[in-house]
Amino acid sequence: QVQLVESGGGSVQAVGSLRLSCAASGYTYRSDYMGWFRQAPGKGGERVAAIYTGGGITYVAASVKGRATISQDNAKNTLYLQMNSLKPEDTAMYYCAAGYGGSGFLDPGKYNYWGQGTQVTVSS
Repeated sequence: QVQLVESGGGSVQAVGSLRLSCAASGYTYRSDYMGWFRQAPGKGGERVAAIYTGGGITYVAASVKGRATISQDNAKNTLYLQMNSLKPEDTAMYYCAAGYGGSGFLDPGKYNYWGQGTQVTVSS
């Protein structure tokens, strides 16, 4: 059973930085892609960033472009999301997810496994 455990969230003031981590375990074989999603109170889910684990191709949402970097350490089975210049509108629960198959990179519905989330709160 694949397990994803996020960490690194917390409370930070605007323009601060956080690095979120997602430790994966239980893989029979590595997922094809992984991503970060977030959901703010009263709002729908939002795709933040994604990466193809084999080729390193990445996607970053326009709302965080220039402020967020997704990366992976395959040796540690860990996914990262470095977020800089944080804004109050970045406040949300951040979820890590992993998926298999070639077409689900940007579609949250195609991800097979999800973590429990880590809360990020940005104050002005």
